[in-house]
Amino acid sequence: MPQVAKIQVVFWDQAYEGKAGDFKLALGDNVVVKTEWGTDAGKIISLQEVPNEVMERLENLVSIIRKTTTEDTEIIAESNKQREVALDYCKKAVEKNNLPMKIIDAHFSFDGSRLIFPFIADGRVDFRQLVKDLTHHFQKSIRLQQIGIRDEAKISGDFGSCGRTLCCKTHLKELASVTSDLADIQQVSHRGSERLSGLCGRLRCCLAFEGEAYKELAKSLPAIGSVIKTPGGKGKVIGWHTLKQTVDVCLEDGDKTIIEFSIKGEN
Repeated sequence: MPQVAKIQVVFWDQAYEGKAGDFKLALGDNVVVKTEWGTDAGKIISLQEVPNEVMERLENLVSIIRKTTTEDTEIIAESNKQREVALDYCKKAVEKNNLPMKIIDAHFSFDGSRLIFPFIADGRVDFRQLVKDLTHHFQKSIRLQQIGIRDEAKISGDFGSCGRTLCCKTHLKELASVTSDLADIQQVSHRGSERLSGLCGRLRCCLAFEGEAYKELAKSLPAIGSVIKTPGGKGKVIGWHTLKQTVDVCLEDGDKTIIEFSIKGEN
């Protein structure tokens, strides 16, 4: 059965998918690929077998040219040496043009034809003059790619409040959407934005790790605001304890007594 390989060229950009063909590929292998932008080199981050009929329907697959050779590795190493110099020049050019953007990295394509600078900014930036300056200096095709602020943390890396290396730096290949609903359903929204935000200033990715489990457990709980019957009488549901599978109920007695009630019928 044919295999589809996912190739990561730079971890702040999308991963490409390509047909493995006759190559015997394994996770972690480095390969040279032909993309719509030119020739580049990346690492295999996933391999998946797909039926022939599915393979025929897949679009935008890149061509895997070969596994990287010793010569290829030397070319990549030389490009990496130039990276810091290019990054420093671009940052100075941004400052010279007084642009509200922060350059994060620099990437030379494997074939040497392109130079990509990822950046973060609060909104749209008119960088046309910057591109002209960079093109004139490097004599290459220049691409400025805006990325999210969460990607900056992924690139720079650091330690989270848990004491471990940031998840986005170690094992998270794709940054999923993290919403305040995840904090609400896990009863941690009261901790405040400072304790729930990561180094990037956005909600922590780890809030999503158990999100589906909490959502599944919450299905068996009565809706907040609904009126239910309890051994103590009727009352309104005012809070959840999802993992315990209990709810806080404000009774319709004169004292507005609040009790914690198990959905299994146990106090």
